[in-house]
This record gives sequence, structure tokens and C-alpha cells, in this order.
Amino acid sequence: MLSSRSKYATRALVELSLRFEQGHVSIHEIAERQNIPVKFLEQILLALKMLGLVHSKKGPGGGYELARSPQEITLGQVVRALDGPIAPISCVSVYGYQECGCPDPDTCGLKQVFKQARDALADVLDTTTFADVAGKQFELADIAAHGGP
Repeated sequence: MLSSRSKYATRALVELSLRFEQGHVSIHEIAERQNIPVKFLEQILLALKMLGLVHSKKGPGGGYELARSPQEITLGQVVRALDGPIAPISCVSVYGYQECGCPDPDTCGLKQVFKQARDALADVLDTTTFADVAGKQFELADIAAHGGP
């Protein structure tokens, strides 16, 4: 399960992706449009800035914008940066491996199933960019506005 920090970070990045190359977006506008508490969003955007994912500008006309194209930022990068490994249990983690305490890791059926789950989730998150998510959001909004597929 994603932390609140990762959920809000991904929503903030979706908002900035929807407005890519349209200038800086104020923190209050991001917070309002994505239903994120401003104080929490301030901390999240600072972390995203330190990760090189957003730029900020102070003063009138200031706010935040993506530091790179939304096609260059994947959900997997953001989730790992904020929450750590994607694996559901530590013994199947690629980057944070730790023994889980099972009696025989080589023949553990649970380990194999959780590894499959990790691989499937990692595949989706690592191949989905914020441009993909923004495109899907535009598509869904169009469908909703015109009454169905």
C-alpha cells in the first residue's frame, strides 16, 4: 500500500503534468485541485524538488513546475524514492532484500507468489509515465463530459 506521502506526491505530479509547459502552478492551486492539505504538500514538493523532479519559483507568478518532461518520469521512480522498495515482502525485494524468516526460502511457495506480484506491480509502475497518466485523465474527462465511451 502506498503511503499518503506517495499518493499525494503522485497526484501533485499529475497536476503539474496536466499543465506541463504552461508556467508555474501555485502550491495553493495544486492543493485545491488535488485535494491535498497545503502544509503536507509543502513538505512533499520540497522532497520532489530535492529529487530533481520539480523546480520552484518564488514571488508573483511563482509556484512549481516539472523539472523534466512528464514522459521522462515514471510512477515507479516516484514511489521508490518516497516509499522505498515496491516488494510486498522483504525477501522478494530487488533493492531492499532481507530474509523473512521462512524455514526454506528456496522452496517457499509464498515467496514465489509475492515475487510474481512484485514483478507485475513493478512492470506497471516502471512503464507508466506521468504523461501516460495525464493522457488517461484527459481521456476519462472527455468520456465523462460526453456521456460514455
